[in-house]
Amino acid sequence: MESLELAPLLLTTTSSTNPALFRHTSRVVRLSGFHSFLRRTSGNGSFCLRSSISGANGGSQDQHSAFEDEARERKRKGALVLTKETDASGALIGFHMIPASGTITKEDVTTDEVEQSEGIKVEESEDTEGEEKAQTRVSYNIIFVTSEAAPYSKTGGLADVCGSLPIALAGRGHRVMVVSPRYLRGTSQDSIYSGTVDLNLHSKIYCFGGVHEVGFFHEYREGVDWVFVDHPSFHRPGNPYGDSYGAFGDNQFRFTLLCHAACEAPLVLPLGGFTYGDKCLFLVNDWHASLVPVLLAAKYRPHDVYKDARSILVIHNIAHQGVEPAITYSNLGLPPEWRGALEWVFPTWARTHALDTGEAVNFLKGAIVTADRILTGYSYEITTSEGGYGLHELLSSRRSVLNGITNGIDVSEWDPSSDEHIACHYSADDLAGKVQCKISLQKELGLPIRPDCPLIGFIGRLDYQKGIDLIQLAVPELLEDDVQFVMLGSGDPIYEDWMRATESAYRDKFRGWVGFNVPVSHIINAGCDILLMPSTFEPCGLNQLYAMRYGTIPVVHETGGLRDTVQNFNPFAEGGNGDGTGWTFSPLTKESMLEALRYAILTYREHKSSWEGLMKRGMTRDFTWVNAATQYEQVFEWTFINPPYVS
Repeated sequence: MESLELAPLLLTTTSSTNPALFRHTSRVVRLSGFHSFLRRTSGNGSFCLRSSISGANGGSQDQHSAFEDEARERKRKGALVLTKETDASGALIGFHMIPASGTITKEDVTTDEVEQSEGIKVEESEDTEGEEKAQTRVSYNIIFVTSEAAPYSKTGGLADVCGSLPIALAGRGHRVMVVSPRYLRGTSQDSIYSGTVDLNLHSKIYCFGGVHEVGFFHEYREGVDWVFVDHPSFHRPGNPYGDSYGAFGDNQFRFTLLCHAACEAPLVLPLGGFTYGDKCLFLVNDWHASLVPVLLAAKYRPHDVYKDARSILVIHNIAHQGVEPAITYSNLGLPPEWRGALEWVFPTWARTHALDTGEAVNFLKGAIVTADRILTGYSYEITTSEGGYGLHELLSSRRSVLNGITNGIDVSEWDPSSDEHIACHYSADDLAGKVQCKISLQKELGLPIRPDCPLIGFIGRLDYQKGIDLIQLAVPELLEDDVQFVMLGSGDPIYEDWMRATESAYRDKFRGWVGFNVPVSHIINAGCDILLMPSTFEPCGLNQLYAMRYGTIPVVHETGGLRDTVQNFNPFAEGGNGDGTGWTFSPLTKESMLEALRYAILTYREHKSSWEGLMKRGMTRDFTWVNAATQYEQVFEWTFINPPYVS
C-alpha cells in the first residue's frame, strides 16, 4: 500500500474501474472528512482529490511547497497520513488515515466494517504467533475549544487538561485540533507562541453590531494541531480573564469571538493540506466555549453544515457560567428565536433591587441545553442544589447524557525522577532526594532550614471555591503548632492582601507567593510534605494528583474528584502495614480541616514507616491519561449513536 502526500495531488482511476468499488471509495473519502475535495467526472470514471489551499492570489507554488514540507514533517513525527488501498490486481479501491509508521491491508478494513462503524478503522497492533487479531476502533476529527491550554496559557486545571488530553487522544489515532485565543501580554511570556505560523487566513464574524475579523496562527506539536485565534481583544496585560483591577468588562465579546472562530476553523483551515471538514466532534470546555453547541444548532445545521457533527460539553467549574444582562443576547450573532436556549432568570432572592427582573443570558446553560453529551469530574454534585449553582434541575433533566470522568496528568512533565525544575531527583525506589528538595524550598523562601519540620503547601486560585476563607480562619490556630506553611496563587485581591499580611505576621512560619508560576508549583510539590486542598467543590482536581506523584500527602475536602482520587489513610489495614494515600475531611469546617491536618502531622512526626508507605502508594498510582482517554472514547461512541441536537 502506497502512502500519499497530503499536499495538492491528483489521483485518476482507469476506465475499467468497478463502479461499485468507486462508490466504496467515495464513501471512505467522505467519512474521512474529504468530501469537499472529491470531484467525480462523467463518462470515464476518473476523479480528482484536491486540497483547498488558496490565498489572496489563489495559492502559490511556495504555499504548495510549504504544505508539502508540513506533510513530510507530520509523517516524520508519527502523524496520521492519507493512504490509498488497492486490491490484488493493483486497482485503487479506497483511502484511509493511518499512523505514518503503521500498515494496513485490504483484509484489515472491509466495506462492511466501514458501513458498521460510520468512521475509519485504525489497526491497533499486528498479529503475533496465533494471538487473537487486535480490536480496531473508530477515529474521530476532534476539536477542543478552550479559553486556555498549557503551556500556552494557564490559570488552573482547565489548561492542564486541554494541554494533555488532546495529545493523548492524538496518540490513539484521532485527528485533533485545539482552538484557543492567542493571548499577547507584551512581556517575555509571548515567546511561547514563537513556534506558531500565521496561516494568512481570516474569518469575518458578525456579532456585537458589526463585522469583526479574526486571524489564525498554527503550530503542529506532538500530533496535535494547535490553533490560536488572533484578535486585538486578546492582546493585553493580565491573565486570560482579567488583571489586577478585576475581570475584563468585554469577556463576553472576547469569548463570543472564540466560539464563532472555533466553528469556522474546521471548515477553512487547510492544516496539513486539507481541512477537518464538517463531520467533527467538538469538545467545548466551560462557559467560555459554551456558545459552540448553540451555534452548531442555530447557525450551521439549518444550512446543512455540521449536520453530522456532535458536541460534548465538559464542565470544569460550574460556578462560572458566563452570565450577562439579557439585552446582550442580540450581540451574540444568533437568530432571535434561539433566545430561550440561553435565557436565564435569577430567583427573587438573588436580584439586586425591587425593580430588577432577574433576566439574563447564561452561556453555560445554553450548552447544557444543546450539547449532545455532558462530561464532568463530579457528575453527582452538580445535580444537587448545593453543587449545581442554580443549574441542578436542568442537569438532572439531562442525567441520561451526563457522565463523570476522572482526568489524568502528564506523567512526563510531572515526574520527580526527571523534573528539570526541582533541586534533586528522586523516585518511589529512592526517596533520598525529597528532603533535599524541601531544604532547597526553605532556603529559596527564606524560611528556617528545618528538614524535620512539617511543611504544608497550598497551590491554587485565591477564591471562595478553593476554600481560602477556611484557611484564613484556621491559620492562626494552625501556626501555633511547630509547622511551616507556603501558599502559591492569585485571584481575589482581598485574599492576596491577606497572604501578604500573614507573611509579615509569621515571618518564620508562613510564605505567600502572589501570582502563578509553573516552575514554582513544581518546586512546592516536590518540597512540601503535605498539600492542603479545602475546596468547597472540585470537578476533578489535579493538584492532589501532582502532589501524590511527588510523594506529598494530600489533605482534602471530601468532595467531587478529591473524594474519588484520595483514599483515606487506614493505619490498621493490610496487616498493620496501612492503606490509603492521604486524608479526607467532611464537613467543610475549620474544626474538621484542622483535625485532618493534625492526624497528618502526627503521622509524619511519629510514624515514619507509615508516612513512607503513604508516599510510595501515592507515587506508584497510575496517573496517566490512558485510562481517561479510553473513557472519553467510550463517550465519543455514545455521542454518535443518536442524531445531533436540533430545535
